[in-house]
Amino acid sequence: MAKESMKAREVKRQKTVDTYAEKRAALIKAGDYEGLQKLPRNASPVRLHNRCKLTGRPKGYMRQFGLSRVTFREMANEGLIPGVKKASW
Repeated sequence: MAKESMKAREVKRQKTVDTYAEKRAALIKAGDYEGLQKLPRNASPVRLHNRCKLTGRPKGYMRQFGLSRVTFREMANEGLIPGVKKASW
């Protein structure tokens, strides 16, 4: 389980990216790189990191489900994810 502060930091970064998205796109289109440098660092979408929605785990993230591999496996085995079942051969 990730620290609550790490989860909160990612949420704050996402809000900052959303806030400056339009302004950032306009500056890029205009080629105003000095204006881009004046924006906050966390306004860049590159600084975002994918984390599990439930546990906050940063590694082993599955984009399609928004979960880490560990959480995904637990939920799939319990039948909580529709359309997913354990393969057997």
